[in-house]
Amino acid sequence: MSHTEADLVQLLHTGPFHLALRTALAVRGLPLQRVQHHLAHRGVRVGVTSLSYWQQGARRPQRPESLKAVRALEEVLQLPGNSLLRLLSEDAVAREGAERPASRSYRSLVEASGAVEELFAELESPVDGGLHTVGHHERVRIGAGRELVGRESQHVVRAHRDGVDRYLAIHHGDPGCDPARVRVRAVENCRTGRVRRHAATGVLVAELLFDARLRAGDTHLFSYGFEDGTAGPSGEYLRGFSFAGGQYVLQVAFDDAALPVRCRRFAQASAGAPRGGRTELTLGGRHRTVHLVEQGVRPGILGIDWDWE
Repeated sequence: MSHTEADLVQLLHTGPFHLALRTALAVRGLPLQRVQHHLAHRGVRVGVTSLSYWQQGARRPQRPESLKAVRALEEVLQLPGNSLLRLLSEDAVAREGAERPASRSYRSLVEASGAVEELFAELESPVDGGLHTVGHHERVRIGAGRELVGRESQHVVRAHRDGVDRYLAIHHGDPGCDPARVRVRAVENCRTGRVRRHAATGVLVAELLFDARLRAGDTHLFSYGFEDGTAGPSGEYLRGFSFAGGQYVLQVAFDDAALPVRCRRFAQASAGAPRGGRTELTLGGRHRTVHLVEQGVRPGILGIDWDWE
């Protein structure tokens, strides 16, 4: 057995798929055009470009017709049955485990989690939508009546599974919020889909649709916002993080007619836990803003609260 054949045996056992396929092609001495010809004789049509992408690891066969082609490849390359298909399955599991960050249940982060889960169920979506945050810059506006006027987000996410084409954005208004009057704005690289509201808790869930399906590992940058102004005085803004990793920036801007006397950042392990990590924030600049920056987010809650008197 030559060294390259030994390599093939090893790679068929350990993977990854693309290296095993590339080595099999080299050991059998078959150019891609010849492989395509053999596949066509078996009634399987696949392009040379696709075969090239598969052996480079730039693309992964996923559709039923592609998986049929992989099974035929095992015959053409004289490989044990299911050897390449097994590697595809194992690669997918390993990749999801490696790329999906540590997480915490949504119920532990949000007091109105029951309402959120109900709305997610109406949209037929799991709470884990297959995305985690790489970077999130959020700007909150507090109006002259001390109310939360609105907020805007520029969000960068990464898919930890294949086929994700939407993000569910949650808005939880302050006491007295009327979600029926809250407006959703899809600003960049997304469009508004279905919107569901829970009047009793002031919760709104909006479906933001992407123009393409993401593969595991793909990133997507998009911007969106909520226009509120329907509730009473606001005293805090917080965000729960189910997944670890990524950068979060929160900026709160106050109207000149309603400035707080004190602002603080805080962190919580869960919705019912005591608040810690308190740091005084100085309200400054002509735009009357305070902000926090968290470089490596951990599962839990981050926010800013303030006193009016």
